[in-house]
Amino acid sequence: MDADDGRRVTISAIAREAGVSVPTVSRVLNGRSDVAPGTRERVEELLRHHGYRRRASRTVQRAGLVDLVFNDLDSPWAVEIIRGVEDVGHAAGVGTVVSAIHRQSTAARQWLQNLRARATDGVIFVTSHVSPPLYAQLRRLNVPVVVVDPAGVPAIDVPTIGATNWAGGLAATEHLLSLGHRRIGFVAGPTHLLCSRARLDGYRAGLEAAGLPLEEHLLRPGDFYHASGFAAGSSLLDLDEPPTAIFAASDQMAFGVYEAIRQRGLLVPGDVSVVGFDDLPEARWASPPLTTVRQPLVEMGRLAARTVLRLAQGEAIDSPRVELATELVVRDSTAAPPTGSPGPS
Repeated sequence: MDADDGRRVTISAIAREAGVSVPTVSRVLNGRSDVAPGTRERVEELLRHHGYRRRASRTVQRAGLVDLVFNDLDSPWAVEIIRGVEDVGHAAGVGTVVSAIHRQSTAARQWLQNLRARATDGVIFVTSHVSPPLYAQLRRLNVPVVVVDPAGVPAIDVPTIGATNWAGGLAATEHLLSLGHRRIGFVAGPTHLLCSRARLDGYRAGLEAAGLPLEEHLLRPGDFYHASGFAAGSSLLDLDEPPTAIFAASDQMAFGVYEAIRQRGLLVPGDVSVVGFDDLPEARWASPPLTTVRQPLVEMGRLAARTVLRLAQGEAIDSPRVELATELVVRDSTAAPPTGSPGPS
């Protein structure tokens, strides 16, 4: 057999070349555990070599389910991703199984065990790192994987969906600079996430382009949630020379900054301008409405679902790395710095 004949290769041919039975090849394809490791490796190598993919047909039934796996579900950000995935799933007649593993290895193992007990057409991981052992097990189950906002650099054959986080961080910083702000605080997201680091890099690039140094004392850590935004905002406002503007790397942290400002009897944007990131539905209803960087969360979910369903059908995808465009949305939470603050140089 030639590797170029991948479309015509059959399970029987794979079995003959591997020196095993057809049921053994079927067990490998279905991720069954009752196959010797050496035999499994030999069969999997031949399947890869010949480009074998199971195709949907009258004898192969799709599961009609897609798994959507979060670390946590206590965020309106997650709801927007779910909306996008379910939009595509509903149109395709595919259900969505939503899980949260809370960054715990035991929860991840339990999830995988549950997955083995049923069928799925594919898995979408959100802000996660897909470890090589987990990915290997999903490959044995013939389950395609897509990652939204990966925590680390995924395997080269794992498609990822993200947003232009660096450009968004730059746009937010340039907006504040254009208003005359020169002391701009930054509340970062989790450092293990690529999207967080990209937003910080965009902030840094904006300052550098304006000829301003990155002042470490104006940086505060956060975790994308309200409480960390409140703590970071309080810390920044307690400085001897507090910032005249604060860029928070998520809307939820920006709302926490709002509360820190309110508790000090200050006003947004009269005393402190605030910019967020995400453009959650709450942003336009905040008081005042929040200037923020919109990332297309619903569309990211839709694209992830479309991608994993295409992979489940054995179709090729256009690009393994996709970044959807962000956009600065200017509302009422930003203005020129208060009188007496340093203006443009």
